[in-house]
Amino acid sequence: MSQAIDTGIEAQDRKSVAEGLSRLLADTYAVYLKTHGYHWNVRGPNFASLHALFMEQYTEMWTAIDEVAERIKALGATAPQGYRAFASLSGIEDGDPEQDANGMLRELSKDHETLIRTARDILPAAQEGGDEVTTGLIADRLTAHEKHAWMLRASLGER
Repeated sequence: MSQAIDTGIEAQDRKSVAEGLSRLLADTYAVYLKTHGYHWNVRGPNFASLHALFMEQYTEMWTAIDEVAERIKALGATAPQGYRAFASLSGIEDGDPEQDANGMLRELSKDHETLIRTARDILPAAQEGGDEVTTGLIADRLTAHEKHAWMLRASLGER
């Protein structure tokens, strides 16, 4: 028999936040996989710098995946796992490893914007439920994904 969680966050609030974090976890994992694949497959005159940029970004996301999953567990929910579970929760599409570097940059930039929107969608539930830990985690994810998107856009010569 499991003990009830009594941390000052209502069960319904924990459930709602955990569901949002599950979507964020799935989206992050999908963008992580795509970024790692593009790291392997990018080519062209900017290969070295993009290879390094993609590695920096997928490495950061790898750490974040664990943090998000552990927060879901701390809220008393089961963290989703496996490709089917992630695919059912995420709207991120697989990438095309044959596209050119600029196509990869554009696609990843848009994917980070999707991640930013996913994170922003969770924020009100965390704030209203008094979940400062998740609020902080979301703030960290917003900071990271906004920076990733900016670096990808800048690599295209955009703002």
